[in-house]
Amino acid sequence: MAAPIIGVTPMFAVCFFGFGLGKRLQQRKPDDVLTYQLFAAGMLSGVFTTVIMAPGERIKCLLQIQAATGETKYSGSLDCAKQLYREAGIRGVYKGTVLIMRDVPASGMYFMTYEWLKNILTPEGKSVNDLSAARILFAGGLAGIFNWAVAIPPDVLKSRFQTAPPGRYPNGFRDVLRELIREEGVASLYKGFTAVMIRAFPANAACFLGFEVAMKFLNWVAPGL
Repeated sequence: MAAPIIGVTPMFAVCFFGFGLGKRLQQRKPDDVLTYQLFAAGMLSGVFTTVIMAPGERIKCLLQIQAATGETKYSGSLDCAKQLYREAGIRGVYKGTVLIMRDVPASGMYFMTYEWLKNILTPEGKSVNDLSAARILFAGGLAGIFNWAVAIPPDVLKSRFQTAPPGRYPNGFRDVLRELIREEGVASLYKGFTAVMIRAFPANAACFLGFEVAMKFLNWVAPGL
């Protein structure tokens, strides 16, 4: 359990930081209300997280393929990273960084949906900051579902591209898309849809509730921060 926490915690910290920065860059005053600009702020968050996540995603995919085939090329994550760097330099570690095609629009949808639902669920005359835990959980869970509805097709393409032998897809994602649709049909772009959606709601509901609680605690401890 420790390893996922160590990896996920800084990733989400950067993710929410990117969204907050995206909002500030578009606000003339701190209390300005944003609408469609929330999507752009979320997309900036996706750019930030891609830089951190891309190497880990690449290594994870290769180790999963290794486990499935039974062949032992890498002794672990660190060995995998070393071999990738030795074979192709930093480009080998970041192969499939077009994962930005997944994270940028998906993050835009993620944060825009959450903020939009929070406003809808806020009773008239009340502040959005006083939203109940149940409503935050509902908004966060639905935001996670909308996020993955956008992210699944590019995620499937990314995984196929990252685990392919060198030179198999000379034109990158376009070749992956053509092959996948030709051999397995359009539905193949949504592989694992049900399992992802079942996980998306509770995971992201908890994520946003944790964020809101942490922000309230920090504003209480250091209100001027």
